[in-house]
Order: sequence, then C-alpha cells, then structure tokens
Amino acid sequence: MTCYYCPQCGSKLQPGFKFCPSCGEKLPCLLEPNEHTHTDGATQPDPVIKLSSLVQTQSITGTDASGDPSSSSSTSSLSSSSQSALKHSPIRTTRRSAMRKSCSLSTSPRPSAAKDQNAVTSPWKRKASPEKKKEEEQTNVSCQTPQTPPSGKVKRMKRASAVAPVQEGLELCDQSGKKWRLGKLLSQTDLELTYEVQQVGVRSTSNDLKHIMRLGAKDGQLFNEQNFLQRAAKPAAVEKWMKIHSLNFLGIPSSVGFGLHETYRFLIFPDMGCTLQSVLDKQTSLNEREVLKLALRLLDALEFIHENEYVHADIDAGNVSIRTQGDSQVFLSGFGHAFRFCPGGKHVEYREGSRMPHQGNLNFISVDSHKGAGPSRRSDLQSLGFCLLFWLTGTLPWSPITQSGSAVSAQKERYMTDIPGLMRHCFKKKKVSGALQSYMSQVMSLHYTEKPNYSELKLGLTEALKQLAGSLKEPLAFS
Repeated sequence: MTCYYCPQCGSKLQPGFKFCPSCGEKLPCLLEPNEHTHTDGATQPDPVIKLSSLVQTQSITGTDASGDPSSSSSTSSLSSSSQSALKHSPIRTTRRSAMRKSCSLSTSPRPSAAKDQNAVTSPWKRKASPEKKKEEEQTNVSCQTPQTPPSGKVKRMKRASAVAPVQEGLELCDQSGKKWRLGKLLSQTDLELTYEVQQVGVRSTSNDLKHIMRLGAKDGQLFNEQNFLQRAAKPAAVEKWMKIHSLNFLGIPSSVGFGLHETYRFLIFPDMGCTLQSVLDKQTSLNEREVLKLALRLLDALEFIHENEYVHADIDAGNVSIRTQGDSQVFLSGFGHAFRFCPGGKHVEYREGSRMPHQGNLNFISVDSHKGAGPSRRSDLQSLGFCLLFWLTGTLPWSPITQSGSAVSAQKERYMTDIPGLMRHCFKKKKVSGALQSYMSQVMSLHYTEKPNYSELKLGLTEALKQLAGSLKEPLAFS
C-alpha cells in the first residue's frame, strides 16, 4: 500500500484526505498511481513518491516544509498535470529548498512549539497573514501593558475622588422648581458635602423649617440613595408603617427635594440634628442606657427598610443623626450602599465576589460585605451589633488593623463563634452587658436568607433599658 504524507507536518495520511487531520492544512490533490492517464508511465514521476521524498529531504535540513514559499509552489506543481511536473523537477526543487533552509539555519533558532509568524504555507494563509499580524501586535501590546482593574472598580475609583466645595450663597433649583440658597458648610468628606440651606422666598427661624443639602458627584453614592428613597422610603409609606405598628417615631429621613447642578447631584432633607459621630469625637464611649435607646430606634428603622426589600449595608456613627431635644429621635441616613436583597420577594443567592469586597466602614461592615457577597438582613444586624459594642466600649478587636480588609474579616469570622470572647475583649474588666451579648448571639446565628425575629431582639433590649430606668420617651443625654 502506498503511503501518503502531509507536506506541512509529515503526518501519515489515508488516500482521499483533503485536509490533514493533524495540522488542519489543505492537502494537494493526491492521485493513485493507477489513476494516471499518461501513456508513458516510465517517464512520468509519481506525485505520491515526490511528496514523500520532498518531506524526507526537507526533514534532513531540520526545518518545516512550510517555511519557504518555494516549497508550497513545488507541492502545488506536484498535484498538477504531468507537464508541470516535468518542468519543475522535484529533485531541483528540493535541492533549492534545502540550500535556502541551510542558509536560514545561521539565524537564531526558535522553539519548535512556537509557530513562525512569517511562515507562509498556502495562498489562503498568505491572504490571512495581515489580519493575524494585527492580532499578534494587539496581543503583544496587551501583554506589555499592565493589567487594569475591572470597569466597575475603575468607576468606583473615580467616584472616590474628593468633591470640591461649592460657593456659599449659590442658589440651586430642584426638580420641582423650588430654589435653595446654600448657607454654611456643615461637614465635608471625600465623597460628600453637607450644607445648611434655606428655601428662597421663605423667611422663618423655626427649627421645623431648617433644611440641609447633601451634595456629591452626579454618578456617585447619592444616585443610589436617591433611588432608594424614591422606591422604598416615600413619606406615605413611612406614615402607613408607623400607624400599623403604633410607632410615634420612625427614623427614616424624608427627602423634600433633589436635583442636579453641573457635575453635582444634591438631596435636600429637613434638619435631623447632629451626627452621632460628632458626639463620639468629643467622648470615646457612651453609657449603656443611651446605647440601648439608639439600638431600639435603629432596629425600628432597619425593620422598615428590610420589609421594603432593602438593606442599608453601611451602618456607622456618621450615618446616624440624633436630636437631643424632646423624645429620643434617631435617624438612619447615608443609603449610598443600600442594596435590594429581595427583588420581587425573591431573596438573592449567596455568592461571594458578586460585589466589590470591603465596601463601607471596615470597622463595622458584616462578614458578607467583606467577602463581596450581597448584604442581607443579617448583615445589617451584624453591623449594628459591632456599632453598639464600639459605642459602648470604645474598642473592637480588629480596630488596630483596619488598614487590611482581609485581616479585619478574619478577626470577625473568628469571633462570630466566640461571642463571650468578643465581649471579654471589648469590656475588659468592666461588667459585660447581658442584653448586648444576647443580641450578638442571636444575630450571629442567623442564616443568610433567614428573616430575623425583630420583636424578640427588641424585647430583650427593652427589658434591659427598663432595668436601667430608661425610656424612649426621654431625650438622649450625652455627657
């Protein structure tokens, strides 16, 4: 049986193959010896023999048969008529090819596994080579350039740039046409500015008519907060919730206006007093009675937003506002990281890495947020527990290492199964709060999709507040 060989890779072929099963190259037309129509069979060279001899001759030179354009022309001539075969002798062709190959050996050799970029084996490859060169150039450029972070991270990095203050006295118009004049700059962070504002044309010194404006980047966290307020925290929904649950107060802020100004987005709220962080800046810790009041008010607010399919995902003292006059009034604000955990009544699945990890205040965010999983109801309650511990004792085990999100996450996971150890570390020689330890134990045992028993959580804290002769009807008192 006559053997057939691929002129490209030298693989053994079966009669009738049009493409090489090894390298995929199109093969010249191979004819059986008995299919020749020439009268003089002795003088007519066998194309199959020429193909095999060509491969053998070129294999001696140590190079691939596709490396020289002359080899492709010779192989194509072998598959043509006998007249072209006589004009282009295979011996001459292989000799010329061998001489050219031997000259090319003087250049530096390349690994056999790497395909020669300049190799041309057929007219089809010759046409496709410019496209391949472009792809290879793009590949080389991409390999040389440093790897950039995903597009989502790039956007967040841009949003993290400092927001420049706006000139006081400037008038801004909200979506309803009302004009607001900027007053004193109350606070400033890298992402947000808070101004005292007054509605143009309205003169009053009443505290009920005082307003604040929070101003940030147009596509920043205020966009997410505005979306949450319009979807889940409408004033009518808040009032309805208060009537159903017989509440005299619910600390969900109501936006009275919003709009855009150049590259800024702004939200306008009634004055909610001072932030809890401003109080903690003056004193390192709070007494247990005031902490229990804060806990009960914040649990009311969290239960409301959870029932409306959202979680806060960034509870800390900077996002809590308090009024020290009248009843204990505590507002939960700063919904820039709010997450819809249960769209359409279906809880999202737990999937680490689905969001950017370590979003929010590293000292207080939940373990779920550290791992990049979508925060759930238990995430908010964990964060609140960390806050209550810090407000009461002024310390957390991971506070000294907040530069590393992974290290903080590891510490939190360790103490999730050792609540007594967490309490001992925070309270040190002081008496441990039984109500807070019970709260932490219940919260840390929640599953990702489990609905918390808010009534049971609030009952334990309320009983502890009564034992301390405290009540939510009393104003918040800070020394």
